[in-house]
This record gives sequence, structure tokens and C-alpha cells, in this order.
Amino acid sequence: MTADAPFPFEPSPARGRVLVFDSGVGGLTVAAEIRALGPRLSVHYAADTGFFPYGDKSDEALRARLPVVAKALVEAVRPDVFVIACNTASTLALPEVRAVLDIPVVGTVPAIKPAAKLTETGTIGLLATPGTIRRAYTARLIEEFASGKRVILHGSLDLVKLAEAHARGEDVPPEAFAAAQAPLFTAPGGDQIDTIVLACTHFPLVRGQLIATAPHAVSYIDSGAAIARQTIRVLPARNESGGQGGTACLTSPPEREEGITRVLRRYGFPEVQFVAIEPIEMTSAPSAEP
Repeated sequence: MTADAPFPFEPSPARGRVLVFDSGVGGLTVAAEIRALGPRLSVHYAADTGFFPYGDKSDEALRARLPVVAKALVEAVRPDVFVIACNTASTLALPEVRAVLDIPVVGTVPAIKPAAKLTETGTIGLLATPGTIRRAYTARLIEEFASGKRVILHGSLDLVKLAEAHARGEDVPPEAFAAAQAPLFTAPGGDQIDTIVLACTHFPLVRGQLIATAPHAVSYIDSGAAIARQTIRVLPARNESGGQGGTACLTSPPEREEGITRVLRRYGFPEVQFVAIEPIEMTSAPSAEP
């Protein structure tokens, strides 16, 4: 769940252990927001590198995997709050994850409501993964908060991979970022877009590159600050645990993920450990997303 209240000027004095989860390194943008708002929190990170990327997995496969992964990671880290810093996972399996955990779970949803308030032209772009674009949850958010607005949607797995590559320090040409968001601007009415929702936590990693390669001035917004506020709200009262944390968990052996390990260390997670996930049985065969 997210909120749209103004970001507080003063950091929160809240204490507690928070585990931020994503398929890859995109959730680091949310972890940074939580650390900024709650400097006394013990913030830890987990990436499901053994199943990355989520955007090309079937709904059935993700619904089967996410509760299992969440439970294993929570047992390993013992946080007070579990943050799903992934739009794809949240819009698909948030209830299933909450059902297997006995701690608060904070999800991530596209920042459509604040975008509808911000736009002056009445035309909003929604940049996400294909999975988030086709979710009924996303359609309901648009109907509820952006009725009367024109919302142009584009799902890009390429931009997820570009963001991961950029985070690892690889040289990604500007043309690649221009091409990844171009379908928004070339769609009918795309020349009127003045606000774009970054509905994947990977995308704020390359916000500067997107700004620089957009064909005209655009405001890019995401849910990171709202997620941080909600995390603070749901922390158990009178919690005395705190500190910066710094542990990261991967679902594939860290020695196979040297690039991601370097990124995690650069973002303040020097200790990287492996959490094994038992094979997950499917009730029906998965089919990859188009």
C-alpha cells in the first residue's frame, strides 16, 4: 500500500528491521528512500536472482514462487516489515504473500494517483513491465484515479535489462534509453505527455537517462517515497532494534552474481549471502508472457 501525503522534512526516529525485496537490483531505489526517511532503521535487501527477470515469467509461476520465496527470506533475516519493492509481484501476488507471513507486508503500486494530480495536459504515460501493464489491478487504478485523463501505456522488458546493466556500471548508449521509452511518445497523443509514471522500481535507477533522451520535457514520478512512509507507519510500536543493517540475500549463489554483488556493496549492502529456495511444484504448466 502507498500514500500520497507530502514527504516529511524531518527523518523519522522509528527503529526496527526492514527487508526490501525485488527480483533484481531495482528495489535498491526503494531501500534508499526508506534509509533516508528512517536513518535509525536496520534495512536489509533481498533479490530473487534465481528467477530474474519476473517480467518474462507466467502469472502461474510467479504466484507459486512468491509466497515460498518471501517466507524463506523472512525466516533468514527476521525483519519486522517485509517490503515488496516490485510492481509486478505486488500487483499479482500481494495477498498470497501476506497470507504466509505474520508481519506487515508493504506492496508497490504504480503512482497513478499523484500523476493524475500533477499532469497539466491531461495526458499521462505509464512505463512498466508487460506484466504490470496487463494486470487488472493497474486497470482499476487508472479507472479510479485517472478517469477523464488520457493514459498511454508501454511495457518494456528491455528497460529493465538496461537499468540492471547501468547499475552494474556497463556503458549503455543513450539511444537505448530513447528507444525503450519511444513508444510512449509515438503513440497517438504521445506528444501531449507531460508526466510519466515509472511503474517498475528498476526505472528510477535510470531516471536521468530517461530525462535526457525524452523528446520533450516530462516529469517522471515513482512510488519510492510513499513506500518509505508506509513502511514507517506499519512498524511495530516500541521497537528497539535499529541501525543501518546492510545484509543482502540472493536466491542464486553470490559467486555467480559478481555484477549484482558489486552493485549491492555500492548501495551499502556489503554482506551478501545465499538463501536456497526449494523446488516449487506447479499445479499447471507456466506459459511465458508475450
